[in-house]
Amino acid sequence: MVVVRRAADVLVLERSPARGGYWNLVAGGVETGETPADAATRELMEETGLRARVHALELELSYDGSVGTVRLDAFVADAPHGWEPTLDDEHVSYRWCSISDAVALLAYDEPRVAVRHAGRAA
Repeated sequence: MVVVRRAADVLVLERSPARGGYWNLVAGGVETGETPADAATRELMEETGLRARVHALELELSYDGSVGTVRLDAFVADAPHGWEPTLDDEHVSYRWCSISDAVALLAYDEPRVAVRHAGRAA
């Protein structure tokens, strides 16, 4: 997952109803031959159009999925002043939020932890 920061705000994305309709961060899976950082960079570009360097957040995140424990890698990327995302078909809207507003909107604990951590690392 990638926390996108712009000044003091973070970007949250609303997934399409067909994909659950919840608020999340940029996220996706690692494809064959990719490192987690490569995947984060690719997902960032695919989901928002932002070409930016990602930096690892030093977090250990995981959740219990249907196939067992799933480990999550978290990254942060900084967007330039005035930049706005171009959403892919996975998302229907976006918001720039304060850390506290983003935490309130996000559907899952792991993105909330990443947003709080990225806010402290700014």
